[in-house]
Amino acid sequence: MADITIYQKPTCSTCREAVRLLKESGKPFKAVNYYEQPFTKGQLKSLLKKAGLSPKDVLRTKEDLYRELGLAKKSLSDDELLDLMVKHPDLIQRPIVEKGEQAMLARPAESIEKLL
Repeated sequence: MADITIYQKPTCSTCREAVRLLKESGKPFKAVNYYEQPFTKGQLKSLLKKAGLSPKDVLRTKEDLYRELGLAKKSLSDDELLDLMVKHPDLIQRPIVEKGEQAMLARPAESIEKLL
């Protein structure tokens, strides 16, 4: 049975809810604060591929930084978005949960049950 990894920000309410659900499930999991252990570009790209998501799918468009960088007015490639997300983790929707060759954006937190 594959272990579960949750990539999260501990101050995020959705992340805290997802961690609570994982604890209640009794399944072993590892919580990674991706602010303390930042994603590499390759790691983030691989995680999104497993989840069947593009960088645009996990872009936090309501984040102040999104507006400050003028991202709504720019047409960036997936590669350019990945570079920005690695540099500015606030631009990444969270939490992202990985189990073996599967991954998902756990929004809402209850959707994590699909991986349990």
